[in-house]
Amino acid sequence: MARYTGSVCRLCRRETMKLYLKGDRCYSDKCAVERRNYPPGQHGQGRSKFSDYGLQLREKQKIKRMYGLVEKQFKTYFKHADRQKGVTGTNFLILLERRLDNAVYRMGFADSRAQARQVVRHNHILVNGKKVNIPSHLLRPGDVVSITEGSRQMASINDALEALPRRGLSPWLELDKAKYQGIFKTIPTREEMNLPVQEQLVVEFYSK
Repeated sequence: MARYTGSVCRLCRRETMKLYLKGDRCYSDKCAVERRNYPPGQHGQGRSKFSDYGLQLREKQKIKRMYGLVEKQFKTYFKHADRQKGVTGTNFLILLERRLDNAVYRMGFADSRAQARQVVRHNHILVNGKKVNIPSHLLRPGDVVSITEGSRQMASINDALEALPRRGLSPWLELDKAKYQGIFKTIPTREEMNLPVQEQLVVEFYSK
């Protein structure tokens, strides 16, 4: 699977907002958005106006980069959401939030979604007691996500758990730090997700 290997701070600057792609650095004064809050490149400080298409494209790119997906994956989720009943944009965000790597990050077992993806890939995660190493695995209400017994001493996992209070735990999740496990309690509502995105622009982008 192709993946972005360049500077992730550059991606945050391109969207002129924190996408929280770098863990602790995003909360420090070293954050690139705090130091240079304008798009990268020679003409970064001169960009100001976007067409309707440009706004839709930027919103799509923002969400795609936030969850660390490639275009093919991202569009597949949109098509899936579009076939479901209800509001397409909300369905779309729910599918992204149900991803195992996202839940691992939200529960505090990793300090970024990229690190969460690696934790899942390296067989450190159990779902309902069984090893799952597929980051795109979709969780269902009641699913229990936990760290394998042999991985509970990993410094990166424990450091991430210690830093969780800074981010806060999402209301649709439950965490037992002592047991290194969390529960995906329920499907989140749009209000609970509290994401600084305009998903309707993505719907308009793909509806052309």
